[in-house]
Amino acid sequence: MGQAIGESIVLAVGVAFSPMAIMPVVLMLGTPRGRVTGPAFTAGWLVGLSLAGATALAIAGGGGQGGDPGAWLHLVKLALGGLLVLLAFRKFLGRPKDDTEAAMPAWLGAIDRLGAPKAFGAGGMLSAGNPKNLLLVIAAAAEIAQAEIPGGKQAVALAVFAVIGTLGAAVPVGIYFALGSRAADLLDRLKGWMARNNAVIVAVLLLLIGAKLVGASLAGLAR
Repeated sequence: MGQAIGESIVLAVGVAFSPMAIMPVVLMLGTPRGRVTGPAFTAGWLVGLSLAGATALAIAGGGGQGGDPGAWLHLVKLALGGLLVLLAFRKFLGRPKDDTEAAMPAWLGAIDRLGAPKAFGAGGMLSAGNPKNLLLVIAAAAEIAQAEIPGGKQAVALAVFAVIGTLGAAVPVGIYFALGSRAADLLDRLKGWMARNNAVIVAVLLLLIGAKLVGASLAGLAR
């Protein structure tokens, strides 16, 4: 189980360092309903990530029936690694120029009108529906399935992945409740820093994760 958790933690960091986790929750925390909508969004992110991971793990665990599951999962990881490398280059080329903030999606302008149920739903949809996150979730499921551990230990490894993948949303919420009114300036600076630098950071993370998956899968197929 330790190997499965160790391999999936790297992927979880890529999920956590997502503007779709951090930017919405920071904006929510700056609204009058932030005390409710921020935690609701975070809970939705965790649930969405857990459900997506459980689905991917069920498929990864059964996809090798009738063949060599190890070879099948290596091929899946090879394809995912290649896609992550391509996504890294796309992210880097689309980064903001001249230290400017990236333009935020128009729907973020409606954040202040969200109640707790819609914030929860938004968290779930953004965690499980984001293409980059989905690739990382599938890769984590493949790593956990390939460890060939019992179902209970697989569930624990997946839970660790989901919790770490939720830290991007959970940390701003923790800062908000810990610092109270003093958190506003810190969270605003965090939002600005993410808008300026996130594309490069995420591109580097995706490149490293993608290269790791490609290298590990090629080595596994060669054995």
